[in-house]
Amino acid sequence: MTGPYLPDHGDGGYRVTHYELDLDYKPHTGRLGGRATLSGVASAPSTRVVLDFGALTVNRVSVDGKPARHAHGGGKLRVRPARAVDGPFTVEVRYSGVARPIRTRHWGELGWDQLADGALVASQPIGAPSWFPCNDLVRDKATYRISVTAPSPYAVLANGVLVDRRSGGSSTTWVYEQAEPMATYLASVQVGLYERLPLAIGQDVAAPARLLRAARHDFARQPQMMRVFEELFGPYPFRAYQVVVTDDELEVPVEAQGMSVFGANHVDGRRGHERLVAHELAHQWFGNSVGLSDWRDIWLNEGFACYAEWLWSERSGGPTAAVLASRAHARLARSPQDLRIGDPGVANLFDDRVYKRGALTLQGLRTRLGDAAFFATLHQWTHTHRHGTATTGDFVALAQRHSPDPLTAFFRSWLAEPRLPSM
Repeated sequence: MTGPYLPDHGDGGYRVTHYELDLDYKPHTGRLGGRATLSGVASAPSTRVVLDFGALTVNRVSVDGKPARHAHGGGKLRVRPARAVDGPFTVEVRYSGVARPIRTRHWGELGWDQLADGALVASQPIGAPSWFPCNDLVRDKATYRISVTAPSPYAVLANGVLVDRRSGGSSTTWVYEQAEPMATYLASVQVGLYERLPLAIGQDVAAPARLLRAARHDFARQPQMMRVFEELFGPYPFRAYQVVVTDDELEVPVEAQGMSVFGANHVDGRRGHERLVAHELAHQWFGNSVGLSDWRDIWLNEGFACYAEWLWSERSGGPTAAVLASRAHARLARSPQDLRIGDPGVANLFDDRVYKRGALTLQGLRTRLGDAAFFATLHQWTHTHRHGTATTGDFVALAQRHSPDPLTAFFRSWLAEPRLPSM
């Protein structure tokens, strides 16, 4: 394929440096009131600013403090400021309505979703506009301040660090600051009747009371997992890590920056889903800190997270990565050989073959380089692109610097050709 994936999302004519989101949420009705203030920088003078925004009602828009004309429809909010923007600018959007996820062709419903009693945000890859106006480009990272007011019995969790919590009347306002740049699809809010369970300094689990005992057992080894991953990948890239376990079942866990969300079905009191705990934690390095420049390189996120599952198994007394790779290779050999994971196409972004073959690529690279050079490569990768974005080409070039032999044919066979290479 040529050109960027999802070209109808985002606007490359400007970048957002900071989002300030002030939300008021009513769980029993699903009503969401919001004020979004975006600080941006235009790359050239422009008479309009185009934002991605879903079906919520736009009540008022201003640019640099002055009222601005706007048109809203088709998932876009087109803003015409009184004066052309050139360099830094600020857009404020006030909006309201019943928050609903965005229906997509390939991935079902994405974004802000009602739970039985609360809300969950699962935006990957294009669900962020369901709850706030944004520049929905995967490479456009910004800092965030997220303030959510909800009825006092409910707990609110969002990206970053809780910096303020104040109650008044029957409601409580929770304020979080995400100081490290974040892609829009990773912005998240979770609302529910949760209780907190500390695991370690900077690590908490929030879960319904009925699931706390099982969650305490199932996530007990996460602090040890964090130490292993810091050894293998480099320092944890954020100030805190929180896990949310919903009272509802989820098909798969949900990835967010500094946060992972699991369904009640992922907590069984027997660590039956611990590989998913490893997978979501690894995304904090691969996908959240080191982000994508374009969705075509999704294997950099999912292949690394899948391989982290194997590394945790190896380090915690389970089968080695080599054994798990052999098993995965045998399964993939029985699957259709028609996917190039380095350019899988939009419809196949989350195909399991992207995950497993991506992990096999890393196991093959580890075999070629040896452990010392391989893990040095991973450390340099997470350090060089910390809180930034990167491409497959960047990773190939870095790996080549750690190899005395050419790697062009190796990466071409694993990433660019549909036929599964031998191990």
